[in-house]
Amino acid sequence: MQFSSYAKGLVVAVSLAFVAGCSSTGGTQDGSMDGTIGGAATGQGVGTGQAGGTGLGGQSGQAGQQNGIPNVRTIYFDFDRDTIRSEFESVLRAHAQYLRANPNARVVLEGHTDERGTREYNMALGERRANSVLRYMSVQGVSPSQLEVVSYGEERPAVRSTNEESYAQNRRVVFSY
Repeated sequence: MQFSSYAKGLVVAVSLAFVAGCSSTGGTQDGSMDGTIGGAATGQGVGTGQAGGTGLGGQSGQAGQQNGIPNVRTIYFDFDRDTIRSEFESVLRAHAQYLRANPNARVVLEGHTDERGTREYNMALGERRANSVLRYMSVQGVSPSQLEVVSYGEERPAVRSTNEESYAQNRRVVFSY
């Protein structure tokens, strides 16, 4: 029975370490659900790989880019899918263009899911979504050293509600510069 209490303590410690490893300090800049880009993405500018400010670029047709980083930083996925929707290809190409023009820039691709499904399944699905974006970016000529994948699964919802509209907003990959 002494082993059992040791095993429980070990499980709790591993769980805490896992949750701590999945934490982040930054907010996100969300795009529209239809993949439209507010400003034209030129990929020009002198970027340092760091984005300042906390503006929300979630509305189409709004302000341009910060340091040349494309304004739309979130793409959305269909339920239980990791396939990139065609309406977001222009968003991905804009990020690829920026990253190719700024080889020192780095981005973390944060995969998210809605709350349906087991925790383990959602962690895997978030990772598959982020890896899907990573593969697309690699095909576009972005160096793999500029990309990092993190899955938050259902742990960091964009919207806390239990309806289909909220679920749709939580099924996403966020570009975190």
